Amino acid sequence: MRFKSIALVALTAVGLAAGPAMAQTYPTRPVTMVVPFAAGGPTDTVARLIAQEMSGDLGQQVIIENVGGAGGTLGAARVAKADADGYTVLLHHIGMATSATLYRKLPYDTLGDFATVGLVTDVPMTIVAKKDFPADDLKGLVEHVKKNPDKVTLANAGVGAASHLCGMLLQEAIETPLTTVPYKGTGPAMNDLVGGQVDIMCDQTTNTTGQIKGGAIKAFAVTTPDRVASLPDLPTTKEAGLPSVSVAVWHGVYAPKGTPEAVVKRLSASLQKALQSDLVKTRFAELGTAPVAQDRATPAAHAAHLKAEIERWRPVIQKAGVYAD
Repeated sequence: MRFKSIALVALTAVGLAAGPAMAQTYPTRPVTMVVPFAAGGPTDTVARLIAQEMSGDLGQQVIIENVGGAGGTLGAARVAKADADGYTVLLHHIGMATSATLYRKLPYDTLGDFATVGLVTDVPMTIVAKKDFPADDLKGLVEHVKKNPDKVTLANAGVGAASHLCGMLLQEAIETPLTTVPYKGTGPAMNDLVGGQVDIMCDQTTNTTGQIKGGAIKAFAVTTPDRVASLPDLPTTKEAGLPSVSVAVWHGVYAPKGTPEAVVKRLSASLQKALQSDLVKTRFAELGTAPVAQDRATPAAHAAHLKAEIERWRPVIQKAGVYAD
């Protein structure tokens, strides 16, 4: 028994020493950043900018791996089951919180199977419509929708997508259910909005700013408390009369549970440095967003935010009665 105790103490000491030692050498090979959506979408755009800057700081390439499907849950599950060594991480958006209620059975525990690394950005949503939609402001849009609820179609990028969540808030705010048209991603949904096959949609500024500025679609409001610099003439939903439609699509980085604390801290420090780079600040501004404040790009702040967002969205989803298998 005495020899077993000595052995156990020795193994524990080795384990404690391994964390700092690993952090000193980490990373020694490329890091895979899983994006749980298709390439070319708004979350993928954010991830590639962050990965580029983190690669320079870490001294190893951060490679993007797109694992789309099931509202982002397939990609999240991929990371939850990965080795907890810091070489597989996840960049996910608000869906990380909403899926905890939206899906009847998840292949992972949202709060228990991940180590939070830090928040990245809060991307505003915009309420937009096809360019010949018969309204010029949000008040007119609401009036038209209420008069023609069966004739107006509301596009989204699928159950659990940010556009779906924003659409639920919009319908709740105007007390009018609409005919929703789900797509397999933001890209095809936007293509049909530009082509006039669907009427209205909520989508992130990272995906709508260029289309709005180019006149391909009509914009009515941004869903954040403040206007965005890239679209200064676009009023907020509060200014336009729908203050309850308030949502920003936050993004965060995660590692598998059990990843050494020292490695998580190294990833977080690299993320914070990336968010302060001129490239990220400039490109985010062009896309209608900005990096989070440095004190929010920490593991603790991220963990608290994730828990609060799960609680915030649970009653909204339950009231809407929308669930995914």
